[in-house]
Amino acid sequence: MNAEQVVSALIGAFFGAAGWLLVGLYMQRRLHQRAARNAARAVYFELEVNRINVEVALRHGVFQPLSRASFERLLPELATWLSADELQTLTRAYMAHAGHQQVQADQSVPPAVRQALLQRIATEQQTAAAVLSRRAFSVAERERMSAAEGRGEARSVSADVGTVLDG
Repeated sequence: MNAEQVVSALIGAFFGAAGWLLVGLYMQRRLHQRAARNAARAVYFELEVNRINVEVALRHGVFQPLSRASFERLLPELATWLSADELQTLTRAYMAHAGHQQVQADQSVPPAVRQALLQRIATEQQTAAAVLSRRAFSVAERERMSAAEGRGEARSVSADVGTVLDG
């Protein structure tokens, strides 16, 4: 082997290793982004269920426990994917659970305060769901979800509960 062949082999090995490394990093990043997006989708639907539960409590005084299992399990993925302000919006929605539990347990809370607190909790849930919706779903997916809701395929559970409780 002469010097030219050795240099040529070293250059080829360097670029081959660098290419392999870049492809591996790209694939790992895509996998991480997909996992974080899936985590955001799961937490989005958990927030929607919580929002409906808060709306039912607000309208009818019927309280259901709010869920936080997906949030707690998937927070590490979300924390690396969301910006600080988005993460703060999301955690505010889950911190509001304490207020929901207090209103549920303490019947001495005046009705006006109860309504204001539940309305604030519902707003926090809705704001956090909107943040995750923008990040976790494409425009086309959001349009299909809105269209399905408009056709009644994804009707609000609170409307169904209201019909049962009023009727």
